[in-house]
Amino acid sequence: MDIKYNVSKYKDSKIQEVKDFVSIEEPLEMRLKFKKNGKWETQNISITMRTPGNDEDLIRGFLFNERIIENINQIETTEQKGDDVGDYNLKNTIEATINNIENLDIERLKRNFLTNSSCGVCGKTSLDSIEILKKEKLDLSFPLIKQDIIMKSPNLLKNKQSEFAKTGGIHASALIDENGKVIATREDVGRHNALDKLIGYTIQNKIMNPKKQFIACSGRLNFELVQKALMANIGLMVGVGAPTSLAIDLAKRYNMTLLGFVKEDSFNIYSNINRVIIKS
Repeated sequence: MDIKYNVSKYKDSKIQEVKDFVSIEEPLEMRLKFKKNGKWETQNISITMRTPGNDEDLIRGFLFNERIIENINQIETTEQKGDDVGDYNLKNTIEATINNIENLDIERLKRNFLTNSSCGVCGKTSLDSIEILKKEKLDLSFPLIKQDIIMKSPNLLKNKQSEFAKTGGIHASALIDENGKVIATREDVGRHNALDKLIGYTIQNKIMNPKKQFIACSGRLNFELVQKALMANIGLMVGVGAPTSLAIDLAKRYNMTLLGFVKEDSFNIYSNINRVIIKS
């Protein structure tokens, strides 16, 4: 979602007044409706800055990636709430009703998952922090992705970034199969939101297949992005930019193949090279 702003552009020693696309950033309050001691309760669990649109996918992916739910079917409904507010007349609250979860520790969730668009889940600075969420390491036998598909992935992603083409100020994540087909793409001003939207959408629609697919991201790869991909059992993850040290350590611990600085003729492999098919 974007809007045009009046911009003074300097070029060739001249100032020109133009209208330019800018990505919209708005807060989203995520609420959880659940049963406690036999009675329905509603609690706020997170506030994140996001690009409006696909909010239902965002909350589905968030709840699944953070293991607030174990199965996407535990979400009964998602619903936009509140009045249309702000300059763009948007509903900036999304509520998910979950089933089969009694006496949820909502205070723990509120402490752990207050987020913003720059840092994601701030405070998750230890590899040990996800071990209560994910017990098993990934199967190293899949997916197997050819080198040419990996090197094409940034362009495959970019070609599906409708908002980036207009604004240049938005992140994206794509699910791509072993043949280079883009299964789905999601965009957002927050890189973690883009990934939550992608995972929420693909799991909800049963089109994610970690045995034959991988995820490509438009920017750098940090701890949180790797963690979210791990929760969806993604074995190979590609970044146009650099990974952080903690992202690499986490990928190694759980057998993920992590690639960074992916270009048309080169890329770096930071862990588990065996999933990459190299042909001379």
